Amino acid sequence: MTQKSFLAMWDHTRQLVGIALRVVDALPEDQLDSHPVPNMRTPKQLAFHQFATLRELLEGLARGDIRDADDADAARLRSKAELAKFCHDCWTAANRAALTITDEKLQTMLKTSWGRDVPASYIAVITSDEFLHHRGQMYAFVRALGGQVPDMWDFKHNADEFRPAATATA
Repeated sequence: MTQKSFLAMWDHTRQLVGIALRVVDALPEDQLDSHPVPNMRTPKQLAFHQFATLRELLEGLARGDIRDADDADAARLRSKAELAKFCHDCWTAANRAALTITDEKLQTMLKTSWGRDVPASYIAVITSDEFLHHRGQMYAFVRALGGQVPDMWDFKHNADEFRPAATATA
């Protein structure tokens, strides 16, 4: 994997994050700590995990080692506004880290908290998979709680920073 291909993947992730932030916004404020699906995280825990993991994967890719994101900190968030700010802050940190990824970094092996080393390019690829997996769970949570979710590919209604980049025309 090259920096160029990584950044193309990251740009798509940027657009997915825009929709995921809209899904977090669709969570009913009074249901953040509910269990719409038994034996799964609460909506607040899920959003926290989704965005904290995104941040850790990219910061770890830039740093050279992957650590576990600590989901226990979700309890400190008391409102949907605090949750949304946390998610956006994680995005900002992940994006900052992503923009430092070089061809050389993508060719290294990374230590992980999972007990094995992995190629950096592996982390680059699984980031989108991991993020989408949890975005799908969040869609189910919002629907189970009676909320309305955005179309999953409606990038044009994202906030400006998450909309598709303008393409050049011939």
